Amino acid sequence: MIARIVIVVLIALLGWVYKAIQPPPPKICGSPNGPPVTSPRIQLKDGRFLAYKEWGVPKENARYKIILCHAFDTTKDFGLPVSQELVEELGIYMLSYDRPGYGESDPNPKRSVKSEALDVEELADHLLLGSKFYVIGASMGGYTAWGCLKYIPHRLAGATLVVPVVNYWWSSFPRELAKEAMKTLVPSERRTLLVAHYAPSLLYAWMTQKWFASTAAVSREPGIFSESDLKVLQKLLSSGLIIENKSRQQGIYESIHRDLRVMFGNWEFDPMNITNPFTQNEGSVHLWQGYHDRLVPVQLQRFLSEKLPWIRYHEVPDGGHMFMFADGFTDKIVKSLLIGEETSAM
Repeated sequence: MIARIVIVVLIALLGWVYKAIQPPPPKICGSPNGPPVTSPRIQLKDGRFLAYKEWGVPKENARYKIILCHAFDTTKDFGLPVSQELVEELGIYMLSYDRPGYGESDPNPKRSVKSEALDVEELADHLLLGSKFYVIGASMGGYTAWGCLKYIPHRLAGATLVVPVVNYWWSSFPRELAKEAMKTLVPSERRTLLVAHYAPSLLYAWMTQKWFASTAAVSREPGIFSESDLKVLQKLLSSGLIIENKSRQQGIYESIHRDLRVMFGNWEFDPMNITNPFTQNEGSVHLWQGYHDRLVPVQLQRFLSEKLPWIRYHEVPDGGHMFMFADGFTDKIVKSLLIGEETSAM
């Protein structure tokens, strides 16, 4: 009798665990129970829809065409604050899009670093951007930019990674350096990255449980913001530039959870083994990092830039993770990419 009770309890426990780790189905935009479709979209070869937004000068008149890859827990609407003066002066066309599962783009259960790069290429072809274009990836959108450098380098006129998130398990990082860098993260962030890497199937259960704080980036813990970040946030809030965030409207699993699984999972390649796509100096790659960034440790970006000397590394002494939103700084980032104008730090 006791054995039977134990078996029943174990079965019930396993059933509870299985249910806890299963995310609910996403609410697809345009479906009966999903959010409405309000943005232009293209349909990809695999049937998924990708939502996008265009601004700047008309693409047929543009000298430069830039595709923007948005950050974690944001959407295509959180574009680069490039000044209208610079847009008109250089003739810049900009295209941002909702990465899979975010905003109004369909989820991709097979999402990977490679699939995101191929999404960028297919989006560019649908919108007739030509044989080459620029890519800018910010924060988590940095892994899309790395994917473009790996899988579609022949389509790039240049690329910029702004405070790109790093994977602590990239093979080129010395283990001790990666461990020391991870120790600089707030504890909740560190725990979540470990779950995302070592037990990705449990990530949904971990992110939705109530006993321990999950990722600090999702809960906006104050500890992730440097003093300069707080100043930038205050300015953004007072300016009214913060808009409604629809990043999670189709569900948290296929948006932010999937991002964590891809970013901190096992990559098919190590970015530090990528070769220079611009051996004739016909383009350039830039990496911008804030010294006081509390989400992306500066020591890992320094190591990476030393391994890839063809990348132009810019370290901002007073910058945090959000320095690109400081007054005029995005113009400096864009000028450096498009016309090679070297800029001083903040």
